[in-house]
Amino acid sequence: MIIGIIVAVVVVLIVLFVVVTYNGLVRTRNRIDNAKSQIDVQLKRRHDLIPNLVETVKGYAAHEKGVFESVTQARANAINAQGGNPQQQAQAENALSGALKSLFAVAEAYPDLKANQNFLNLQEEITSTEDKIAYSRQFYNDSVLGYNNRIQSFPANVLAGMFSFTAREYFEVDEAETGPVNVQF
Repeated sequence: MIIGIIVAVVVVLIVLFVVVTYNGLVRTRNRIDNAKSQIDVQLKRRHDLIPNLVETVKGYAAHEKGVFESVTQARANAINAQGGNPQQQAQAENALSGALKSLFAVAEAYPDLKANQNFLNLQEEITSTEDKIAYSRQFYNDSVLGYNNRIQSFPANVLAGMFSFTAREYFEVDEAETGPVNVQF
């Protein structure tokens, strides 16, 4: 009788461990998916603001056609990269960030444009969005770190392998993006 009770307690503890561990892995995976969708929301916001910014600057700097084309192309590439893996999306977004830096550098050469309220509002919106994107990327990467640590640590790795929990990729910045900014016209 006592052996039966001990066996039952051990079985209940094992089942409880499996349930708690599995649910924790699912929660962590879902947190990553949510963090990824938050990045997408902020990127969409940035993509929606860019045409307005380009049009505002175009009125003042019509001869800077190459800058406008690069921003437009980078935006199109970034939109097309959505839904791909985080590495491809990060590369496209990093190219867009570089193109925006060039656009803001063009704006510096036009004092009337810098004083234009529409431009100032758009610039503030994009700056705010860039900050939100940076925070969202950081939160996503922190979530990925916790999840990857969890599925690779014993004993959760046993359950992770049984239920096909796989490691996630970080949203990384290209090496070129971490260096100094160099704008050329």
